[in-house]
Amino acid sequence: MSTDTPSIAARSIRALRDNAVILIVLAILLLWLKLYVPVFFSPANALGLALSISLTGMVACTMLFCLASGDFDLSVGSVVAASGVLCAVVIGATGSIALGVAAGILGGFVVGLLNGTLISVIGVNALIATLGTMQIARGLAFLVSRGEAVAIPVERFFALGSGHWLGVPVPVWVTAASFLVFGFLLGKTTFGPNTLAIGGNREAARLAGIPVTRVKVTIFALQGMMAGFAGVVLASRAHSGQPNTSQDLALDVISACVLGGVSLSGGVGSMGGVIIGVLIMGTVQNVMSLRNVPTFYQYIARGSILLAAVMFDQYRRRAAARSAAAGHKG
Repeated sequence: MSTDTPSIAARSIRALRDNAVILIVLAILLLWLKLYVPVFFSPANALGLALSISLTGMVACTMLFCLASGDFDLSVGSVVAASGVLCAVVIGATGSIALGVAAGILGGFVVGLLNGTLISVIGVNALIATLGTMQIARGLAFLVSRGEAVAIPVERFFALGSGHWLGVPVPVWVTAASFLVFGFLLGKTTFGPNTLAIGGNREAARLAGIPVTRVKVTIFALQGMMAGFAGVVLASRAHSGQPNTSQDLALDVISACVLGGVSLSGGVGSMGGVIIGVLIMGTVQNVMSLRNVPTFYQYIARGSILLAAVMFDQYRRRAAARSAAAGHKG
């Protein structure tokens, strides 16, 4: 027990330091916007920004666990699309909102469970496994919908995606609740430390008695369920199931997580950092839209942010390695 304490403390200090860095980045960005894009701080734009990042935020809550455990999930965008289509089809066929929502979430759970089994039980590389399920889920979305948007005939369902509570869109409340729930899971239960331990050193975690396979499968199942639920919310917002939606969602979510201090090598991550990362990504996208930046320039900016986040992650890892080496010498 005593041998683990320094590493846990070191990871906590490193997470606090990294969060401070990205908080400074966010503060500088907001100051620049205050000076040069004052419309950004209007109440209408603030609500629009919050709504625009709600989908990314929901999925990022569980992508944090995938990355922190040393893996990732590229299938989330396709799961969002397939779950939205499945939800729309079931509601259209039965008239039941509950059955439609359950079908969408269950569809995401099945894909997530498949990912977890392929990666953790069979040993398939996460890149190959989730690329495969990404294609399968997208293909099923197009097959079920016959390549067209599936209209949802029950208007009461639209309250989930288009309704407001206390003047704030419901999806924003859903995202905030997701941050709280999964933040509690990460910081206040054994599941969070187990996830970080697996990402830090899988074999050591196994020797310490952590059920590595079960935890990893659970992480991917949660990721699938959350992506499925996000697809249901998106279908409610769009009033239909859209088979071609969320094409680049996985890259946006991973970029936000890495920008928020989650290490691609696993073992490091915090929900506070992810929230900041999601805010930075959403803010940059929002400003480009306000400034009418052409779409192809927006792709360049998003790619540049991803590369910057990855390089920053590499810098953190090397700095941590140097610090550990210096500690051993001392």
